[in-house]
Amino acid sequence: MRYRGNIAMISEHANPLSLLGSEDAGGQNVYVYELSLGLARLGYRVDVLTRRDDPRPPEVVRLGPGVRVVHVPAGPPAFIRKDDLWEHMPAFMEGCYTYMVGQRRGYTLIHSNFWMSGWVACGLKLRLGLPVVHIFHALGAIKRLEQGRADTSPRDRLRVERRILREADRILAQCPAEVEDLKRYYGGDLSRVCVVPSGVNTRRFRVVPQSRARARLGVGPEEQVVGYIGRMVPRKGVDTLIRAFARLVAERPGAPLRLMIVGGECRNPEEDTSTELARLKGLAEMLGVARHIWFVGKRQPDELAEYYGAADIMVSVPWYEPFGLTPLEAQACGRAFVGSAVGGITFTVVDGVTGLLVPPRDDAALAEKLALLLDNADLRRRLGRAARRRVEREFTWAKVAERTASVYEDLLAGLIPVPATAVRVVPT
Repeated sequence: MRYRGNIAMISEHANPLSLLGSEDAGGQNVYVYELSLGLARLGYRVDVLTRRDDPRPPEVVRLGPGVRVVHVPAGPPAFIRKDDLWEHMPAFMEGCYTYMVGQRRGYTLIHSNFWMSGWVACGLKLRLGLPVVHIFHALGAIKRLEQGRADTSPRDRLRVERRILREADRILAQCPAEVEDLKRYYGGDLSRVCVVPSGVNTRRFRVVPQSRARARLGVGPEEQVVGYIGRMVPRKGVDTLIRAFARLVAERPGAPLRLMIVGGECRNPEEDTSTELARLKGLAEMLGVARHIWFVGKRQPDELAEYYGAADIMVSVPWYEPFGLTPLEAQACGRAFVGSAVGGITFTVVDGVTGLLVPPRDDAALAEKLALLLDNADLRRRLGRAARRRVEREFTWAKVAERTASVYEDLLAGLIPVPATAVRVVPT
């Protein structure tokens, strides 16, 4: 395996070592973790530079062969909500600069994640002369559109995102819908945009026999289980799922229905004091379905295949979703899946072939699709098998690393960008 260069992977809030499922720890953490290891397997050496949010770990932690996590001091060494981190980004940039210039190895390019790291990368580009590859993970314009006054993003976010679009050498969009959003809400030159979908770890997220998964989790073989795995934040639409499930319970008195909700701030949900979990539990009580709902609590990636495997149907119905890794995980586990027809989910789910799509915030439509699948085991099996095959073909992290590396190589070779009217999809 030939050596291909050193990558500074900047991820200000999403530390790949962090526990997943809690506030501000989700898909970006997975992306940075899996892509960094995948790039290392291709011959790159990767340093992940992330803000120190805990005083205990050493400055540098080995994540795996060829990958290190560097904890950069910026603000107090404690958790800070990502929307409150903006004021600490000048210090974070200085910390990244100091570390990078102190390394003998030198760096080939910067790969930045999320808008604040993109701002840092643009500053480092000016000071170090390194090219920048950037991925937004989520766009401020879409968050503002969907959340309105509830959007807590700093006021500078859209201005900074437009700067990144001008100054980054390549922009990675995770799906065609993101490209359309960039056109609609940001405009400008899209010649440097490449579509590189994210992926799923198909060894970790695998088909587990339902009988075995249920036996280990204490779920009865006769139960009809609808599942959700993900973060507990309003935009994920878990309240829509609970309302749809309540419709099923009302329509099917006596049916052995169970809603399994995995996620939150604590492993023991009784110790979780988050506002969102309290809201969801209150909604379940109000709708009279609390006894049918199993709030599991936070679980780590290595445990999740059994929870996916125990379900008859997995659901993810966010208001909006830039890409969404849990739909891919559910499909990799061979589960029948229902998702919102938004953003990246419309790309990773082929409606009627690998899953079913419904409008966001529509509990009646969701309940109808759930009823259809609960009544049709053959359809559930067909969707699950087709989903697993498509994931193996198109959405492994090895493919993501290969596609990303081809973007790096194209950039470093100094090829002339394609015309501004075109947007490249990196080939499989």
